[in-house]
Amino acid sequence: MIVSVIAAMAENGVIGVDGDLPWRLPDDMKFFQRMTTGHHVITGRRNYESIPDRFRPLAGRTNVVVTRERAYQAPGALVVHSLEEALQLARDTGETEAFIIGGGQIYAEASRLGVVDRIYLTIVHGEVDGDVYFPDIQEDAWEDAWSEVHPADDRHAYSFTFHRYERIKGSNPDTWVTS
Repeated sequence: MIVSVIAAMAENGVIGVDGDLPWRLPDDMKFFQRMTTGHHVITGRRNYESIPDRFRPLAGRTNVVVTRERAYQAPGALVVHSLEEALQLARDTGETEAFIIGGGQIYAEASRLGVVDRIYLTIVHGEVDGDVYFPDIQEDAWEDAWSEVHPADDRHAYSFTFHRYERIKGSNPDTWVTS
């Protein structure tokens, strides 16, 4: 099974502010939906709760919420208590590509465990204020295998670029990001 991370990040590393995204980029949301539909999406509890009620659980995907709260319930989603448990659950169902969708703590845990094979990263061309950051990618461990640029327009206040990074064979899986 391929373990992928998917995120959108401003040029200064920001991925969130006050429990929300710091931008509205409809084409990025469509990209997220297209990539993750039909797959397991693994999210931390706070990130899951930041998704508007009308979109929870995310349709067309197996939603897996990771939380330390033993009594936590997320109707329509599976609740587990570690990232390892979430990944094993996906493997046990024959998943081909599981997506870690955030937030900051779950990305940090994925980094610590060294389990990530692929990163889908939308770079939002601008610097924004925020309180959650994406880890710095260790460039010598990843190949930028694909990218696509989108200009700012009447629906997108920022230009942005989609990237798909593939782990370079032989790179240390424990160092997907810089320390």
